[in-house]
Amino acid sequence: MAREVRHDATEPAILDADDLGDDGKLYVCRCGLSGDQPLCDGSHRRTHDETPDGIYRYDPDGAAGERREVEAVVLTDG
Repeated sequence: MAREVRHDATEPAILDADDLGDDGKLYVCRCGLSGDQPLCDGSHRRTHDETPDGIYRYDPDGAAGERREVEAVVLTDG
């Protein structure tokens, strides 16, 4: 599975002890869907039924991150 993820941050995130979970571990988002980037907020649970060959776009403004399957993501120069 693949997911289109858009980032708009222009500087690094500064993490400190307040970002640690209750178990003392730091959970970093790898799905790209967390609303608390770069930390995991559990949004990856929405990806459990993605198919291995699918390409997905999640609408951040949609209801609970509405998901659409897309044919392809086309990259262009420029």
